[in-house]
Amino acid sequence: MDEQLCYAYAVVRSSAEPERTALAGVRGVAGAPVTLVRSGPVAAAVSPVPLDEFSEEALRSGLEDVRWLEATARAHHLVIETLAAHTTVLPLRLATVYLDEHRVRDMLREGETAFTAQLDRLADHIEWGVKVYAEEPPASEPATAEAGGPTGEVNPGRAYLRGRRRQRQEREDAWRLAEEAVRRTEEEARGLAVERARHRPQEGALAQVPGANVSNDAYLVPRRLAEEFRSRMLHAADGLEGIRVEVTGPWAPYSFTAPLAPDAHEEAGQR
Repeated sequence: MDEQLCYAYAVVRSSAEPERTALAGVRGVAGAPVTLVRSGPVAAAVSPVPLDEFSEEALRSGLEDVRWLEATARAHHLVIETLAAHTTVLPLRLATVYLDEHRVRDMLREGETAFTAQLDRLADHIEWGVKVYAEEPPASEPATAEAGGPTGEVNPGRAYLRGRRRQRQEREDAWRLAEEAVRRTEEEARGLAVERARHRPQEGALAQVPGANVSNDAYLVPRRLAEEFRSRMLHAADGLEGIRVEVTGPWAPYSFTAPLAPDAHEEAGQR
């Protein structure tokens, strides 16, 4: 039989319920079944994974392989979001791997106080992502003649400068409207969200949608206020031409969970 390691997804409260309901039939990383390893009041969702794919050396290569990384991340987040629909979850970092279940229990025992405090703080709360986008002003067409000239002669220099000024003014106007949308999202979140995490705006391939990402925030919201929060955010840019607010979620509280475990490479290679 091939040697195996123990892949850990998240920390939850110790209970048999997730295994009987949420995790029944769920396949995680490498297509493996997911179970819970318990230690006192806390537990970790884990799967067996092959040593030859998740050793320290193999992980270094795997994390540079786009296809492998995408498949692993997809399975990792599927397990976390499945659990989050049933209980409070503390997500672990992608590719957190331990030598065996005994090492997972050691990790849970050592971090029990911190885990319990975070689970209490995050109970019945979910994360929403809120991004503000500004449409990029269209490029101005170069003019062929200077309007109002006495002979209608072409003046490329003036036409170019006029186009540049117009583009600059359009960008400044779009930015002012985007700042107003950000202000509105912050105002609407008051009284609903209990915490906010600021992330770097997404650019290039990460953006994946039209427009410039002006702000990229995450909010921690009580579950009972989730739909009101979402509705307010979706209307925050009403009346602001060219500005769009995108709301994603609900998610497990990825942005509000402190680092929970040592580096996966250290765990797989040293313990």
